Amino acid sequence: MRTRHPDTKNIRAALEPHGLFLRGFVNFAEGEPAPALANGRPAASVLLIGNIGSSLWPAFSRWREERPDHGGSDPLDTWSKSVIRTVAASAGAIAWFPSDPPWQPFQQWAMRAEGLRASPLGILIHPVYGLWHGYRGALGFAAPVADEASRVEPHPCDSCAAKPCLTSCPAGAVRPEAFDVPSCRDHLRTQQGQAGCMRSGCLARAACPVGVAYRYNEAQLRFHMAALSL
Repeated sequence: MRTRHPDTKNIRAALEPHGLFLRGFVNFAEGEPAPALANGRPAASVLLIGNIGSSLWPAFSRWREERPDHGGSDPLDTWSKSVIRTVAASAGAIAWFPSDPPWQPFQQWAMRAEGLRASPLGILIHPVYGLWHGYRGALGFAAPVADEASRVEPHPCDSCAAKPCLTSCPAGAVRPEAFDVPSCRDHLRTQQGQAGCMRSGCLARAACPVGVAYRYNEAQLRFHMAALSL
């Protein structure tokens, strides 16, 4: 029996009500290292699923409000898995998630699928959405994707002369060579950090001029900051 190519049209339609998008895909060449499917064979392709701006927030918020435990200790992860596993089952795919072992190279897949590179904050920056996007899961298939490849755009940071992300962090944690995680976390524990970044989101991230129209809404910003384990 011939293996069918992934039906990207139906997958997109199934994701749409949840504010999730088919962000891109990777087709693996024969013999290239690839994650294993349920039958142990290597996947022929992976499709990345994620949010663009606050696209997922309305559906996720409604789901959370309907649950007595408000979604549990990690509600966004639980919701994402519920949605994406359902889509995977319908599409005949296996689902992978950034939070689950065996750890899959999501960032490498994203760089390959959408041509993205890291910003000074360590977050992959998109030429349109800036720093306001994320990957919630991936679908693995036994056949390659028969779709148009994503067009690779120039890296936004290369043409950003001002680079306000390097000067806007009150902790001085954003540096060209690396992001200083300990300094960031120490600052967030202070009164200034609690009143600033913890309340309205990372100031360095907000200073980036790319994709400002896709900036997360205030409720989503507070949610992500509150989820940090300080």
